[in-house]
Amino acid sequence: MLTKKDIRFCLDQMTEMFPDAHCELIHKNPFELVIATLLSAQTTDVNVNRVTADLFQKYSTPEDYLAVSLEELQQDIRSIGLYRTKANNIQKLCRTLLDDFEGVVPKTREELMQLAGVGRKTANVVMSVAFGEPAIAVDTHVERVAKRLGFCRWKDSVMQVEETLMKKIPQEEWSDTHHRLIFFGRYHCKSQRPNCGECPLLIVCREGKKRMRKLEKQQKTVN
Repeated sequence: MLTKKDIRFCLDQMTEMFPDAHCELIHKNPFELVIATLLSAQTTDVNVNRVTADLFQKYSTPEDYLAVSLEELQQDIRSIGLYRTKANNIQKLCRTLLDDFEGVVPKTREELMQLAGVGRKTANVVMSVAFGEPAIAVDTHVERVAKRLGFCRWKDSVMQVEETLMKKIPQEEWSDTHHRLIFFGRYHCKSQRPNCGECPLLIVCREGKKRMRKLEKQQKTVN
């Protein structure tokens, strides 16, 4: 596990690497962000943005999504994985917004998680990005990076990862760090081919050191 000094080093290095890290889901308001984040499950932000470019032209309010059949909405998002489930959740979400929240996206985690298809991660994204509330949303990138670096343990659950990060990172840095961890995992510390050889965090990264030692052994064997 990393020391406080090591964690500070990691945070500072990621800030230098990705000073402008941000949410890459294109949206104009909290409602669009909820829809885009719901659609992003098990697919890429690029795919979501490709679909929402037309989707958000066709639908701008909860009423719009409920004015069409489920089958039509499914066709609108068909190119995204799990489109049937996501379309169903979108219409349920819109109905709840109208029935319980006067059509307005709520600002608290508890209320957001009452919406169909909105789990803790999505709620944290909306709280942070749309409403400026400190939050750390643990997606696959955040979880992978946190465990590789040693912020937390490999066996920790997603909830445990979030709790550990909240304890070890100053609250005022939660939202920015969330985006930087995503950028670091998405563009540098990738799942299959992490760029360990050129990583400024290698000196404190337990996983990176293991990978580099393994690579050195393989090269010696070849030579």
